[in-house]
Amino acid sequence: MNALPIDPPARLLMGPGPISAYPSVLTAMSAQLVGQYDPFMTSTMTETQALYRQVWATENDATFLVDSTSRGGIEAAMISLIRPGDRVLVPVFGRFGHLLAEIAERAMAEVHTIEVPWGQVFTPAAIEEAIVRVKPHLLGLVQGDTSTTMLQPLEDVGAICAKHGVLFYSDATASLGGNPFEADAWGLDAATAGLQKCLGGPSGSAPITLSERAVEIIRSRKKIEAGIREVGDEDAPDFVRSNYFDLGMILEYWGPRRLNHHTEATSMLYGARECARVLLGEGREAVMARHELNGAAMLAGVRGLGLVVFGDVAHKMSNVVAVEIPDGVAGDAARQAMLDDFGIEIGTSFGPLHGRVWRIGTMGYNARKDAVLTTLAALEQVLRRFGATVPVGGGVDAALDVYTGHAEA
Repeated sequence: MNALPIDPPARLLMGPGPISAYPSVLTAMSAQLVGQYDPFMTSTMTETQALYRQVWATENDATFLVDSTSRGGIEAAMISLIRPGDRVLVPVFGRFGHLLAEIAERAMAEVHTIEVPWGQVFTPAAIEEAIVRVKPHLLGLVQGDTSTTMLQPLEDVGAICAKHGVLFYSDATASLGGNPFEADAWGLDAATAGLQKCLGGPSGSAPITLSERAVEIIRSRKKIEAGIREVGDEDAPDFVRSNYFDLGMILEYWGPRRLNHHTEATSMLYGARECARVLLGEGREAVMARHELNGAAMLAGVRGLGLVVFGDVAHKMSNVVAVEIPDGVAGDAARQAMLDDFGIEIGTSFGPLHGRVWRIGTMGYNARKDAVLTTLAALEQVLRRFGATVPVGGGVDAALDVYTGHAEA
């Protein structure tokens, strides 16, 4: 086989993720490789940890990357913090709550769930009632679930968990960077994310932060593999039942000991560092405000096209909106037309929402005016071609009104 060099088509990724990466992230990822213990490599690891402490708004020393997609970060956190038989409570308000429950089950936890209809979120009172009833070791709670576009409020949950002695873990894959997240102020014990949403990079690296309490639990389950064990290393009887996702060993790799665990994914490290550098260079608050503005413009735009927005808009993430597919429009075929004719990708959803809604993202590099207006203009044309009656220019005009109002304010 005579394969040609890779040459992807031009795409504007306006779905729920992955999104188009910041150009500087792609440039960073093409930088020269160095050895895993080269002083440049270890100093870059240390620098990346410091950057992500600011991204997470935490003083946690145990802030680093898991070389994996965001799902690997979730699994590493849960399998390292959950002992077989531990009770785990997962409030489910979309697909990814179900994922947390499944991962906890695979970690041999006694899993309890509570649910609200997709498109809604939980009140703090509902979460506390379940905690009092279940008495879990750990609460696993998604912050932003892209399957429904809902943003679960976390501000009061940490205090509830602390009151009842419960570990508090949150999956912030879809929300970190584009929505408020205050790891220390909100009392998080563990949180994980990915690069491919608001952080503006590719999938393949999972930022994680762990409180001292979480680290203590992880270290109490320590096991160092025989080939690298040193004098004084002891194995806990209830060690973490994964090698690759054992956060205890990964901590030893990222910490001063630099104990070999795996070969750090150098290019992903460079990319993750650049994602954090771009965010902090612009400013956390400024990036969140940019997501809020462009999300508001997209929300106004789809409404200007006469589309019905799914779910409780008051609790919608700033970076993605779900709209009901109009009656008579072939949803998947229309999405394909967006891709084929305009090079723009938007998403469908999962489970009860598959084929019922489209999900349109405005996140990371694509949380910008030209991307929003181009997407709305293309969507108008596709809707009209597929038989929907839409106001001429309605989407673009409504979005422009949001931008104009913001500029005047």
